[in-house]
Amino acid sequence: MVWKKFSVEDVPGTFAELESSEKGLSLEAAKDRLRVDGRNILEEKPFSVTEMFKRRVRSSFLYLLLAAAGLSYFLGERLDAILILTFILINVGLETYQEYHSEKAIRLLKRYLVTHTRVRRSGDIMTIESQEVVLGDIVFVEVGDRLSADVRFIVANGLELDESLITGESLSAHKIMTTLPVSPAEMYEAKNIGFAGTTVTAGRGEGIVFATGKNTALGDIASLSEENGHKTTFEKGIAEFSRFILKLVLFTITLVFIANVIIKGGDINTVELLIFSLALAVSVVPEALPVIITVALSRGALRLAEKKVVVKRLSAIEDLGSIEILCTDKTGTLTENILSVSRIQAHDESLCLQLALAASLEEPVDRGRLHDAFDLALWKRFTKKEHDAVRHLRRIDTIPFDPERRRNSVLVETADKKKEIIVRGAPEEIIRLSRNVDAYTTQNLLSWMKEAGERGERVLAVAHKPFSLGRKYTLYEEQQLEFVGLISFADPLKKTAKETLKRAAALNVGVKILTGDSAEVAGAVGCAVGLLAYPGEVITGKALTEMTDEDRKQAVFSHSVFARVSPREKYEIIRILQEKHAVGFLGDGINDAPALKLADVALVVQGATDIAREAADVVLLQKSLETVIDGVKEGRVIFANILKYLKITLTSNFGNFYSVALVSLFLPFVPLLPIQILLLNLLSDFPMIAIATDTVDHEELEKPRSYHIHAIILVATLLGGISSLFDFMLFGVFAKVSPEALQTAWFVLSVITEVILIFSLRTKFAFFRARRPSFLLSFLSLAVLFGALVLPFIAAGRQVLHFIKPDASFIIIIVGLVAGYFVATEAVKFFYYHHFHREHSLRTKRKRTSLAHA
Repeated sequence: MVWKKFSVEDVPGTFAELESSEKGLSLEAAKDRLRVDGRNILEEKPFSVTEMFKRRVRSSFLYLLLAAAGLSYFLGERLDAILILTFILINVGLETYQEYHSEKAIRLLKRYLVTHTRVRRSGDIMTIESQEVVLGDIVFVEVGDRLSADVRFIVANGLELDESLITGESLSAHKIMTTLPVSPAEMYEAKNIGFAGTTVTAGRGEGIVFATGKNTALGDIASLSEENGHKTTFEKGIAEFSRFILKLVLFTITLVFIANVIIKGGDINTVELLIFSLALAVSVVPEALPVIITVALSRGALRLAEKKVVVKRLSAIEDLGSIEILCTDKTGTLTENILSVSRIQAHDESLCLQLALAASLEEPVDRGRLHDAFDLALWKRFTKKEHDAVRHLRRIDTIPFDPERRRNSVLVETADKKKEIIVRGAPEEIIRLSRNVDAYTTQNLLSWMKEAGERGERVLAVAHKPFSLGRKYTLYEEQQLEFVGLISFADPLKKTAKETLKRAAALNVGVKILTGDSAEVAGAVGCAVGLLAYPGEVITGKALTEMTDEDRKQAVFSHSVFARVSPREKYEIIRILQEKHAVGFLGDGINDAPALKLADVALVVQGATDIAREAADVVLLQKSLETVIDGVKEGRVIFANILKYLKITLTSNFGNFYSVALVSLFLPFVPLLPIQILLLNLLSDFPMIAIATDTVDHEELEKPRSYHIHAIILVATLLGGISSLFDFMLFGVFAKVSPEALQTAWFVLSVITEVILIFSLRTKFAFFRARRPSFLLSFLSLAVLFGALVLPFIAAGRQVLHFIKPDASFIIIIVGLVAGYFVATEAVKFFYYHHFHREHSLRTKRKRTSLAHA
């Protein structure tokens, strides 16, 4: 194993082995190695249409059809066999085509989910895509970063890694830069090695890459990189539901077959009845459901990508629609996160600003390196001369910002070769660690900070102290500081903040702010956007911690803004909210990872730490609450269309299934030929697939919905019964004419009523009050109607499908039945939604209320 070799190699030897240096690779050498060694990625599954086709033909429903085709062929009905196989190919082809486009959508979305790594090349530090990292690169890592390759550490400052993915160890592993005396036997013993896929939990480090892609220790577990295999609870429920329907149908068909044999005895054509039974079984199963879900989710994912929202798995879109409470920080979502220095409270304002910039998260040598909003605000405040003064402070080491410490520090060397530590962070922490601040001064500083907070301004404190030679720079040096001053920063409210919160309220999504800022700042922003009536309604993390369990629960549900909350307190707030609601959480730091993993829907911004992105379901390319609300709406549109499909297809299929099955008991012939059943099933699938593209009534988006299978079955039973009633009317009229007349009439009536059912059940209102249907749904519905009406009039339809040419009386009867069916369907729908469904909803609401009070 190559990592064993490099763990006992000293740093100069490692550089020599990998033909690199402390300055890193040259740009040309890196380019050549990328071309020769390939990208730093684990092997991906090939994009194969053949594999997609194979998955489609593994359906149990398909096997039933193949059995019917085989029986027909061996019994001499070769035309029937060819037609059945044609239907199979068309159906499988359509599903493969849809999956192909969905796979393309997923791969397109993955382009947005690019991770980056900081490297040194030709002596300059730059950020590149992680897949472009090559052997010999010098990489930089800090808290929250995920290693993109196997490295030998050459710098390790308080560095700790979570290696549980590789070693199974739950505790973080401390890393060193020194050469190991003996080769380690196990991976957890490799103290100077960083493995791809592990995460930095503390400190910072530099390492030289010695393995990339499939050659890393992670290479043999490439399956872990697959992210879109996750199934939602609903998807599992639908799969189970489909299996239940299949068992029910096969059981019923078996009874119908046996009953036919017993009742009709020797007059029955057993083989024809068997083929009829198989075709009928296939016709009732909602086999287009996977396609409907895939089409709806992939279209939704692409629409959201256009709005800068990228889902890591398609089913996460549906999860977005279920959000009832959205927890988020205020910075960048409600405010612009474009800070400017507002006021300074210090004896020497220039020194305060200079030290604050010197302690920036990135070394402040030029504007391009700075990404933190505080650092950018300080840089803009400085003149060129002041920039030069800061550059003369040589940065020796840093201790990164930690949400628990609420500060960061740097060790610098001044122009006169003296060393000092500069600490920057939350005022309460810096004041507590300073030796030159008495009680009176503390009170004045806190009062100044409170006034700034009430203006909605964020405050940083700055302190410093000399650093003694011979001492080790650690966290313990961040005490006995000399306090320098406070700086307040203005962060303007987004112009769209109030309107976005109104949109969230219209969707019945509650928004709660969880911020590390002071209560005053949080209160000012909360009042400005309308979440609070007055600033005093803010509750702090400390206040929550001191409450009893019962009081804490009440406070979490009743408050909208939480200030000074720690990662543990964020986790606790979300856990409590989940007792009654589906919770979404928008975070971006390593401190947010536990809450992100707990939340029902985890959202992060593009610039989030690697560990936060790993825990996320959704990535925002632009930090904006507005884009999240767009995602919630899109999720509910998709939900509504899937639910719409279930109601329509089950109503149609159950109605036809039981009508045809029962009538077959009393007829000397089958009421529909197998190829007619399959053609009917195929034609109805075209507009059914288009339901995924349909528009949705605004009322359907007002609150999260859930899949009440019992309610779906109830409405399908009620309307299926109406369908069967009109089928029996048609049977009474045409059964005495001829088998062909009944089969033709039943086929035409079934196609027309299925299309009518789509336009009736696509809305819970009267059909004329619904939103205009999508173009694709309208077009395919008209095309199917045209095809069904034309077939009996052409020679091919009469010869191949055994239809008869309808006369005037035939057409009048069909039109009358269609009109009656449409009126009856609308009447039953009105009764269901305005009486039973409303009563059911009220009972459910009362039950939830009583549970909440309990």
